[in-house]
Amino acid sequence: MGGVPRVLALAGALTFWSLALACSDGRQGAQGAAGDGSALGPAPDFSHPDLEGRVFQLSELRGRIVVIDFWATWCPPCVFQPPELNAFWERHREGGEYVVVGIEVGGASVEEIREWAEEHDAVAEYPILTGADEDLARRFGALGFPALVIVSPEGQIHSVHVGLTTAQELEEQVAAVAAASPPSEGEAG
Repeated sequence: MGGVPRVLALAGALTFWSLALACSDGRQGAQGAAGDGSALGPAPDFSHPDLEGRVFQLSELRGRIVVIDFWATWCPPCVFQPPELNAFWERHREGGEYVVVGIEVGGASVEEIREWAEEHDAVAEYPILTGADEDLARRFGALGFPALVIVSPEGQIHSVHVGLTTAQELEEQVAAVAAASPPSEGEAG
């Protein structure tokens, strides 16, 4: 009997990773990173409502580092990203220098997103935007899901990571963006 649980665990792990690869088109890890401080290009502007109907526009966030999580309700690994982003957001929400936003790109309705979050214990404490599609994610260089894009205060795409990202990895990534960005007005230079 000791072998049966092991076989079931292995089968479960293989199923999970098969689904993860399907959601990410087989591309795990960084898709692009401007480790030298340069940008991957300007971030395309967008305007989409959040779950409460408030319109969110990327260009209005200039001067802040923006973390965008592209995800879909049909993507099984996407359920693991909100807790990590919640941990990051909890540490930084008061400072105002960072913004975290999730963008559902699978066409789910507000009610479907809320049901998905409750069902999977993946409720986000940061804004979730609706009405976007996979084309928006592709314009940012995201070729699979979940995909985390970091936009510099100057509105440039700093990095794109396809696959899951931990809160600690995100801390390191935004520290690199902050170090590469010029001081904002009012900061000592």
